[in-house]
Amino acid sequence: MKEKAIILASASPRRKELLALMGLTFRVVPSRKEEIAEGDTPAHIVEHLSRQKAEDVASGLQEQDALVIGADTIVVCDGTVMGKPRTEEEAFAMLSRLQGKTHEVYTGVTLVCVEGMDKTCETFSRKASVTVHPMEDAEIWEYIRKGESLDKAGGYGIQGSFAMYVDEIQGEYNTVLGLPIAGLYQALKKYRQEGKGSFSLPSGVCI
Repeated sequence: MKEKAIILASASPRRKELLALMGLTFRVVPSRKEEIAEGDTPAHIVEHLSRQKAEDVASGLQEQDALVIGADTIVVCDGTVMGKPRTEEEAFAMLSRLQGKTHEVYTGVTLVCVEGMDKTCETFSRKASVTVHPMEDAEIWEYIRKGESLDKAGGYGIQGSFAMYVDEIQGEYNTVLGLPIAGLYQALKKYRQEGKGSFSLPSGVCI
């Protein structure tokens, strides 16, 4: 079975690292479409956003045999959805709200399978709960001034120095990073089983 070209519809270095961790060969084609958040629940919102990204990139492909992967992440605290802060002041407000509490992180993933003129789409999401230790204002500002806040949902990156303030994570750690690769692996296996594509790992095993 011919191997599909795999395309990551995201410029996120964290998602790129996680996809590479799976041993897949892929290229990055970020979506340029303006994101419009829609949905009745956080899960529906991230699923819709991830689908926008994947479908936007898939619509501009030259390949007729490809799989496009789109993903989006949001943070939810006390029922309020948090995106990426635009300023340090917004980051401070977000982190002030998160400190001393447990919040949820949702990541949606969409796979658009391109086969000639046909396109099929599958979307799923995962949730993880993150408990942040109480932080003093000075600690929050110290973290923000390290430059890790402005391109991340909720104003923090768990893979960076913010990790020293995280007491507990319930759910897949990679959901918080921005790409739940356990769920993605199962989705790729499903595509393989349905005869929609082959994806080779360095070990020579095809999923």
